[in-house]
Amino acid sequence: MKIFLAKDAGYCFGVRDAVNLAYDTAEQNGDVYMLGHIVHNENVVQDLDSAGAKVINSLDDVPEDKPILFRAHGTPVETWDDAYAKQINIVDATCPLVLEIHVEVKKLESEGRRIIIIGDHGHDEVVGIASQVKDVIIVSSPEEAQALRKTKRAGVVSQSTQTIENVQEIINIMMTKVFDLRFVNTICYPTKRNQSQIKKLANKCDVMIVIGSFTSANSKRLTALAKERNAHSFQVTCADEIDAVWLKDAETVGVSAGASTPDKIIDEVLTKIKEIGQVPEEIIYG
Repeated sequence: MKIFLAKDAGYCFGVRDAVNLAYDTAEQNGDVYMLGHIVHNENVVQDLDSAGAKVINSLDDVPEDKPILFRAHGTPVETWDDAYAKQINIVDATCPLVLEIHVEVKKLESEGRRIIIIGDHGHDEVVGIASQVKDVIIVSSPEEAQALRKTKRAGVVSQSTQTIENVQEIINIMMTKVFDLRFVNTICYPTKRNQSQIKKLANKCDVMIVIGSFTSANSKRLTALAKERNAHSFQVTCADEIDAVWLKDAETVGVSAGASTPDKIIDEVLTKIKEIGQVPEEIIYG
């Protein structure tokens, strides 16, 4: 058996920086507080909580002498304003690529365009993008795009972790509905690279394993891309979920992971697959 590990599997730089900043801030201040989970991964959330990074529901829950960490996904403008008004010490862990999307939607709005965001309804990143401008439309699927009324001028961006296929299909529909359409491709390059590697590995390998939480939209998208190309594709959250039956008679196994999956869990999954297949080491792909 050969095991191929996608080169860009796991943490993107934005998530890695945010998680490291949370650990460092907790160590320096005793505790740090966050409005929601820093990443959609149960293992990371548990480790951070033990380190002193606490999840809260409101800025009112932040003790007077403790900082608030704004997560990689981006934070709504209103929350920033409230934190400033309360004079809370803000630690900004927003991904620079998400901040670029905030800049782009403001530019599009300044051109007099109706803003359309291709993304998941209610997702933290999408909520943060939408807060930058007024009168936003959020579209998550081609069906929703088809239901849009025709309009004269629109500017379109996407959630950074959308699949290229979903965005392309939606844009094709919007071109029939918007007279003056400007689209800025804001799918981030770590997502593009990881998606590309997943597609190639799923076609190349007998079995495909995607590591990631089922609460992670990013991980679920990667799994869907793999399954479209290889029926023997499986999503797991940890090594304990690997079933040896999946790997029976497999000559090649591809492995990748969502952007919120830490290195430790990837290593544990690889170790389990190596034990099952009696393989000494993996081959880096990409």
